[in-house]
Amino acid sequence: MTTHHFTRQEPSRWRGALHRRTSPAAVGTAMVLLLAACGGDGGGGGGGESDAEFNEGETAVVNPSDETGGTLRYAISADFDSPDPGNTYYAFSWNFSRYYARTLLTYTQAPGEQGIELQPDLAEDMPEANEDSTEWTVRIKQGLRYEDGSEITAQDIKYAIARSNFGDQALPNGPKYFQGLLADSEDYEGPYGEGEDPLAGFGGIETPDDHTLVFHLNKSFSEFPYVLIQPQTAPVPPDADRGEQYQSDVVSSGPYKFDGEYRPGVSLNLERNEEWDASTDPTRRALPDRIEVQLGVDQNEIDQRLVNGELDVDLGGTGVGPAMKGTLITDEGQRHNVDNPQTSTLRYLNVNTVVEPLDDLACRQAVMYAADRDALQRAWGGDTGGDIATQIMPGSLPGADPSIDLYPSEDNKGDLDMAREKLEECGEPDGFSTSIGARADRPADVSTAEALQQALARVGIETEIKQYPSDTYTNTQAGSPAFVHENDLGLTVYGWAPDWASGYGFMSKILDGDAIQDAGNSNISELDDEQINEWFDEVVSVEDADERASIYTQIDQRAMEQAAILPAVFERTVLYRPANLTNVYYHAGYSMYDYMALGTTED
Repeated sequence: MTTHHFTRQEPSRWRGALHRRTSPAAVGTAMVLLLAACGGDGGGGGGGESDAEFNEGETAVVNPSDETGGTLRYAISADFDSPDPGNTYYAFSWNFSRYYARTLLTYTQAPGEQGIELQPDLAEDMPEANEDSTEWTVRIKQGLRYEDGSEITAQDIKYAIARSNFGDQALPNGPKYFQGLLADSEDYEGPYGEGEDPLAGFGGIETPDDHTLVFHLNKSFSEFPYVLIQPQTAPVPPDADRGEQYQSDVVSSGPYKFDGEYRPGVSLNLERNEEWDASTDPTRRALPDRIEVQLGVDQNEIDQRLVNGELDVDLGGTGVGPAMKGTLITDEGQRHNVDNPQTSTLRYLNVNTVVEPLDDLACRQAVMYAADRDALQRAWGGDTGGDIATQIMPGSLPGADPSIDLYPSEDNKGDLDMAREKLEECGEPDGFSTSIGARADRPADVSTAEALQQALARVGIETEIKQYPSDTYTNTQAGSPAFVHENDLGLTVYGWAPDWASGYGFMSKILDGDAIQDAGNSNISELDDEQINEWFDEVVSVEDADERASIYTQIDQRAMEQAAILPAVFERTVLYRPANLTNVYYHAGYSMYDYMALGTTED
């Protein structure tokens, strides 16, 4: 997920978390909720000075409280790609959309290892699979209602998946897992066609009654339950849908609803949804009376307002900016309000395999050797900003191999001799020129681009940094192959968190050739390697978790050999939690604080 982005840990956290038929969720969920309610001994009970410790929120609930009321205040330096649950791929948006959008499955609400486990949300129980995992049956709870009191049906969920995945007018943002997985849907033109029935021809999902969905897959897929946590499974009433304009006033299935319309670049406010039934919802505490989001606020201003008590949460979830980071880490008066968790987000640069001369492997390898990894880490804030990465998969994921280091150098400063040798090999002995794309409103992205620019210049590779806004970057600039080619974006700064906690959930959208798309493309390097594609096709039918992990190791190794991704750091974020914020903890599934748990002691 773009961090995003997900964006997001020991291998044991995910092994065995998936069961082919039904998961023993009842006992696990009860234990998780108990842990979340207790939260350890670090809480200060809310307002005033918290007695929490530095980084306590990585493993425990800080300031546990059941206090309701008040307004929770968010801000972000950019904007949503879209607040429409079916049209978003930023990790913070997946997290935040749960205020008003319930999904078939969800993560448990708990810090640490428990938070990555799956449990039902709209679903009554965990999905049931047939013998070869090509058919999955999900039954949804009865009595669920939208904000207008109308009933949520299985057909509404089927429609929501259709609008996000199928047809020329399918929503552009977000992954297209359902499009690739569902059988009997090859000729389906999507719900925005000219026919009277928007679901005519959509055979991949069967709805035998109003409360049952049967997913028919075109191949065995053992990790399919993880796909069902996506916001794309949040129900949409067909009569309310307005395509991309639906984002203005999303119909709520969760504890909050839009208060007025979403104002792009300005604000999004939520108020309580009286039709939401808390007894059907095990993971949303819905403590505040109101949620307010300010958009397009300068990062330095956000950081200062957090520290001053004028804001509660930085919506982006990627931590304070460089100016505030060092201050908070070293200030003994503030450290107790700071968390510095290691996330499973990889910060990296795409090395495009199509843009000349980077279409030549040796030229891409020259970039890899010339890169100054020490400078890239410093661009992300040094040790508190992240750990130097030499492979693609975060070390917490099954199959990750930290011994993968194909482009080593002394003190991580770069091997300039090898870089020059590779430039000779690709026919560019004097170097070449290309551009580096970065998000203008993310200081660390820009610093990363500058660090790489300086490193590459040492071997004659000249680069121009081109900056774009975050809210369009993943769709119309870096995420558009046509735009990338037209603007010579041979290198692009990016971040990635798992769509779910496995090698497939982390790597398939950024490395599988089948994932390349015209807009909202996440395989920005446009890597289309036959062997890697074959491994991705093979791994989905493998039942044994250890065998899948071994294949993921091979994919990581092969992608690094192809020099399609230049890893920078496995991110550590510096997150600030004001003393008035309750139930604060880092959630491994969303790679940031769990927004659904939060409350405030202030009015």
